[in-house]
Amino acid sequence: MVTPAFIFTALENSFKVTITNLEALSVSQIQEIESFVSSRNGIFDFTTYSFVIQKRLSFDEFVILLKNSTLSGTIKNRPRIQKVIKRVSFGQYKGMPYTELDDSYLLWLHSNYSGKDSKIIKEEKLRRKI
Repeated sequence: MVTPAFIFTALENSFKVTITNLEALSVSQIQEIESFVSSRNGIFDFTTYSFVIQKRLSFDEFVILLKNSTLSGTIKNRPRIQKVIKRVSFGQYKGMPYTELDDSYLLWLHSNYSGKDSKIIKEEKLRRKI
């Protein structure tokens, strides 16, 4: 029998677990995973083969949680890869990521803007080496 292959990813205030071999699991195994998730007020998403539980846990704590449940399977840790996209919070380009601004406008902002995003503008200018 195939056992679930879990990939754990820590998020800001929760964690996400992807089940890489969900299609190979039996209906009873999937129901057992659903029960595990729902008993912890989580959300199971069949389109992404993953579930999210709104609780901050480390990888080691998740391993212990699984071992104390009826679920079994392999567990891998994926380092947190989510990056916050810094966006312009004012003016004509409001909502646009700083990484997508024209060089000329970024240089103009660096010279003429002194608001709360000044540090972000300086970092983007340095990143681009302009």
